[in-house]
Amino acid sequence: MAGSRTADAGAATSRAGASTPGLVFDIKRFAVHDGPGVRTTVFLKGCPLSCAWCHNPESIDRKPQLFYRPDRCIECLECVKVCPTGAQSVSDENRRVYFREMCDISELCVDVCYSGALELAGKRMSVDEVMEAVLQDADFYNESGGGMTISGGEPLLQAEFTIDLLRASTEAGVHTSVDTCGQLQWSTLKRAVPYTSMFLYDLKGMDSENHKTNIGVPNDRIVDNLRLLSETGAPIEIRMVIVPGVNDSDQQIDDTAELLGGLQNIVGVRLLAYHSMAGSKYVALGLDNTMPKVEAPAKEQLVAIGERLEAAGLNVHLPAKM
Repeated sequence: MAGSRTADAGAATSRAGASTPGLVFDIKRFAVHDGPGVRTTVFLKGCPLSCAWCHNPESIDRKPQLFYRPDRCIECLECVKVCPTGAQSVSDENRRVYFREMCDISELCVDVCYSGALELAGKRMSVDEVMEAVLQDADFYNESGGGMTISGGEPLLQAEFTIDLLRASTEAGVHTSVDTCGQLQWSTLKRAVPYTSMFLYDLKGMDSENHKTNIGVPNDRIVDNLRLLSETGAPIEIRMVIVPGVNDSDQQIDDTAELLGGLQNIVGVRLLAYHSMAGSKYVALGLDNTMPKVEAPAKEQLVAIGERLEAAGLNVHLPAKM
């Protein structure tokens, strides 16, 4: 079976390969929480939201970025030798320094950094290149009911690339999931429906003013698009990051239960626990760390939230480790 899928994919990707390349910041193999079965998750750059607790800050900007982790630097100075702008330099104290404002993301420094102090977030890839990576694990998809998930950021900001990739995967017989924040024109989201086996739909909170404060936009379009998506008959798994003191009030959870309980095709609600471990990413990208200074939600709190949602007839998934 896997061999026939791979053969079919050759024709599919050859048709899609001429499309505009996508800006990919990671491809994660053997993912088990991004849809059913064993999956390969393709992460695309660009997001219309600015979540204070974003766990992947490298996903927000629509351009390549450079991670710089000085604690990994062995000061071999190979990056200084190849940098075309002087962004990688040596201080008066003969220490290696990085001037981010001078950097043109040439990637030359990344290619010679063997210690991992420099890492590129964002690489242009064709549909063919991504599908080659995805199909390496076709046997695991067949055995587990898994497939490919496209995530971000918001993958449908790169709509043409995402649709072409979904089409190629569908034609190859691979199950597809799209992880979306829903902050899009409905006409764009609708285009993905024919090629998406399941949507993973992020809900950040039901209080629109609170949503605007912490996410950057009100939640009206996100809720409207969820209703429209439900009407198409597409299977939807809701994903909720629970941030204590921000989106975990009884009122917000009850409003979520009321909304989701009235929709069709909600196959599950996956609760995700906020954590602040991504703070080091902000530092490595030269960004202000906006993550709330709160503890992760306790197991008892997640269980209680799950029970309130289950009372509305929803199938709730709690984190495997709490």
